[in-house]
Amino acid sequence: MSEDQVKENQPTENLPEEEPVEEQIETVEAPVEETVEPAPEVPEAEVVDEEADEEVEVAETGPEETLLLPRDTLLSAGIHIGTRMKTLDMEPFIYRVRPDGLFVLDVKKTDDRIRTTAKFLSRYEPSKVAIAATRLYAHEPVKMFCKLTGATPLIGRFIPGQLSNPQYKNRVDPEVIVVCDPRADAQAVKEASTVGIPIVALCSTDNEFAGVDLVIPTNNKGRRALAVIFWLIARQVLRERGEIGPDKDPPVTIEDFEAKVTREEEEDT
Repeated sequence: MSEDQVKENQPTENLPEEEPVEEQIETVEAPVEETVEPAPEVPEAEVVDEEADEEVEVAETGPEETLLLPRDTLLSAGIHIGTRMKTLDMEPFIYRVRPDGLFVLDVKKTDDRIRTTAKFLSRYEPSKVAIAATRLYAHEPVKMFCKLTGATPLIGRFIPGQLSNPQYKNRVDPEVIVVCDPRADAQAVKEASTVGIPIVALCSTDNEFAGVDLVIPTNNKGRRALAVIFWLIARQVLRERGEIGPDKDPPVTIEDFEAKVTREEEEDT
């Protein structure tokens, strides 16, 4: 990834100045108006920025009824939490940067892309949809997604030639592929691009779009976030196919989609 494409986020410079400014205001005597008047100029701007920031964060997703799940449910799952890196490709999906340096994704845009992806995938024969998942936390969500929708799982290390080598006995021949992370699933992206298969990708703030046709901006590393995203896509695909009602849920819960990983398994990855 080039330096032009990836920008290291720097902590907000205004924040460290809050404490000394507050101390300055506290030591000012009330009767001395001349010293009080200039002092608030800096802190007032900071306070306004912080308050506005909080108000906008509440409104960033718009009315709850327009989302596939309540805003609080999506935020508590962390689907909006990115990394401390961002790429030029992901800039349109980034809402703001938190004081701790993490970039925050726009949940409304994530919601919109989930709807678009579900409509797109529902047009294909279920078995012709492949889902690649190299990351450990993505294994269980992908298994459950494929079980519900009939898609083909490609879990674990992606074997070179799995899409592009006609001589490979375990070769699969999907018409569309979904990858959980374009970087972790780079081999799948490369081969799908070679054979001309459309690629849908879950992308965090540090991902690039090379070879990707449709992006879902989301936290693609978190255990709970991946469970929520795949549950939502599965639900929307089933609704688009007419297999469940437009206001119905799948027979399995988000918890069923969440990875059950032991500490030993985490250490081995």
